[in-house]
Amino acid sequence: MFEQVFKNIDDILHKDAGCSSELDYTEQTSWMLFLKYLDDLEREKALAAELMEQEYSHIIDPEHRWNTWAAPKDAEGNFDHNEALTGDDLMEYVDNELFPYLKSFKQRATSPDTIEYKIGEIFGEIKNKIQSGYSLRDALEKIDELRFRSQEEKHELSHLYETKIKNMGNAGRNGGEYYTPRPLIRAMIAVVNPQIGETVYDGAAGSAGFLCETYDVLRQREGLSSTDLKILQESTFYAQEKKSLAYVIAIMNMILHGIEAPNVIHTNTLGENIADIQDSNRHDIILANPPFGGKERPEIQQNFTIKTGETAFLFLQHFIKKLRPGGRAAVVIKNTFLSNTDNAAVALRKELLENCNLHSVLDCPGGTFIGAGVKTVVLFFEKGAPTQKVWFYQLDVGRNMGKTNPLNDNDLKGFVALQKTFADSDQSWSVDVSEIDQSTWDLSVKNPNKNDEVIFREPAVIIEEIMALDKESEVILGNIRELL
Repeated sequence: MFEQVFKNIDDILHKDAGCSSELDYTEQTSWMLFLKYLDDLEREKALAAELMEQEYSHIIDPEHRWNTWAAPKDAEGNFDHNEALTGDDLMEYVDNELFPYLKSFKQRATSPDTIEYKIGEIFGEIKNKIQSGYSLRDALEKIDELRFRSQEEKHELSHLYETKIKNMGNAGRNGGEYYTPRPLIRAMIAVVNPQIGETVYDGAAGSAGFLCETYDVLRQREGLSSTDLKILQESTFYAQEKKSLAYVIAIMNMILHGIEAPNVIHTNTLGENIADIQDSNRHDIILANPPFGGKERPEIQQNFTIKTGETAFLFLQHFIKKLRPGGRAAVVIKNTFLSNTDNAAVALRKELLENCNLHSVLDCPGGTFIGAGVKTVVLFFEKGAPTQKVWFYQLDVGRNMGKTNPLNDNDLKGFVALQKTFADSDQSWSVDVSEIDQSTWDLSVKNPNKNDEVIFREPAVIIEEIMALDKESEVILGNIRELL
């Protein structure tokens, strides 16, 4: 029902001089979607209050509500073009009145977990990049066609929004930063097996895919009480995200999945000293795909016991510290973590094995993350007891993966089934920690059931990666030109 609307919005933004990539399309669609969602939410709450003969206090003042400036209606409920701002008048209002008004909510909010604070945080970070007031008017009219008033409508919108995030992630080499393949997330959730009442945390939230998928899994469980639903809404999911665009997308994605006021904090997770993490800040479940390959400044490294510039290694220390005793985690990391010989990697493997039970390692094939260009593994561990034995599973999907042939749920069924009992197979085996070299703690994936063989990628896969790199270069050059 809404798919054509999303396509039309992309077409409008594509023609506007201020939007040059999938990232821009998603960002600009997000702030408009958010305000339309907020209007529908307020309308729904006002109606419910009226039925209960109660007063509803609106969040947004009358002059800044959606139906005042974005989509004014006549007496019959039809779009009123005579009242609608457009062109320069619309741009003047949005840039100089609406955004500053919405940004001011952050200072007025009572706490960071309120919808008011989220409004202020979002519009303090995001900018209106659309340059033509006529393009903006066209986009707003399309957004107004979307509805958030039923679970079916929200479900369809969440599916379409996920597709936008996926396209945005695939648009550049660092696609994994925005989009972790949902089949991989679902397999990680299946192994970790979260329960109602446990808290779930992602300190490198990206688009909040881990939290959204976990919410979907828990929400579909049978026999949920009203108390259970309240717990899921308010005190289950927690996230932190450093980048402004990802933060906005995470908020919108969680809202579309059904979480009204997401507990997402806009902050640099690595800026927190792990020595300051208290029991009250710890969580039962951690699911994450932290950025890797980044380099953190020396002052950030001082927040950690094991000093390293590698972002992913710092995040792993953070996650270990953030877990409650008995807590469970599944974390994506570069496969080189298992074998790197630098002091930080060796020390971190030692800490992981001595302070946690690293019970399973999933070795993912190349192409799992479209355009990322790196091989990854997933570490599954529990906090509180040292590792005795590590179970490895080498995922072999029997094909070259790419945009047109991505990872699917069926690919991971064997892993999820065998992991329950740590069974041996052609693709799985166990290693006793006592047999590991205690000087290097090397955990390299070495399948004893297979001979090492060189796997050559097909030309189509290589061409696809080259095209992805070319697109990323275009975006980078465009950004450089903007700065100049």
